[in-house]
Amino acid sequence: MTKTFEKATFAGGCFWCMVEPFDTRPGVESVISGYTGGHVENPTYEQVCSNTTGHVEAVQITFDPDIMPYEQLLETFWQQIDPTDPGGQFNDRGESYETAIFYHNEEQKLLAEKSKQALQDSGKFNKPIVTKILPAKPFYEAEEKHQDYYKKQSFHYRLYKKGSGREDFIKNNWKLDKSDLKQKLTPLQYQVTQESGTEPPFQNEYWDNEEDGIYVDIVSGKPLFASLDQYDAGCGWPSFTKPIDAYEIVEELDTTHGMIRTEIRSRTADSHLGHVFEDGPKDRGGLRYCMNSAAMRFIPKEKMEEEGYGHLLKLFN
Repeated sequence: MTKTFEKATFAGGCFWCMVEPFDTRPGVESVISGYTGGHVENPTYEQVCSNTTGHVEAVQITFDPDIMPYEQLLETFWQQIDPTDPGGQFNDRGESYETAIFYHNEEQKLLAEKSKQALQDSGKFNKPIVTKILPAKPFYEAEEKHQDYYKKQSFHYRLYKKGSGREDFIKNNWKLDKSDLKQKLTPLQYQVTQESGTEPPFQNEYWDNEEDGIYVDIVSGKPLFASLDQYDAGCGWPSFTKPIDAYEIVEELDTTHGMIRTEIRSRTADSHLGHVFEDGPKDRGGLRYCMNSAAMRFIPKEKMEEEGYGHLLKLFN
């Protein structure tokens, strides 16, 4: 069956920082940095930065909507920016760094407007959401040195993202409200996810689960792992060779208990999930994501549609 790809175009300030959040996501074919919205054909980086062309720095995403719905791309976009800033983004000022969603069809326009209104109504920000929603205009690919900058110049990219103020803004403004988690979670779920605890091996809910389905974050509901990638590692905890969407997990250095390990946390909820090790099956990438059952909720394949995860059923085809 032929795949049907669509385009999504977002302006979120410096395009260096807008590629990584979408790149390598399931269903995303490519992420291109470029310029759009202005009146000059084939502008250069220097021309756009002069704020005389009407263009903004943007990324254009080619994606499969059956795997990565446009709504999820919108959610990711909002979580990379300060949508209340009309004059640029963080340390980058001027019209070329303003934020905008460029829609490619009427459905994208309606979904973008709906998501913007929902963000305004959420009360997360006490100022108006000023990100523009505009019809797509010609998109001009940026110079090669600006493509995949987070890979080519990873050290400078990290310094830039931190120094510009973007990284701290995201951490401080795009986390879930955890004030009522003690009431929502069991004592073990709370200890594991909020206090970086570890449940007993072989005495947890999913270590030997063989049913088809997906595992989602117990706090945020974000998809984490699929049963297709689960295997018996002999350790007594549910183990996986890879996540469903690498964007939803964050790796952090863990030096507790006299060991050097890589901790896995959930991006949206910032919950402790477990650790990743390099002793997994070599023919499946060599990684072992060793997770706590208490940090996840299992959704059987036959219930995925009714619980809002129908787009992930393609994993099992």
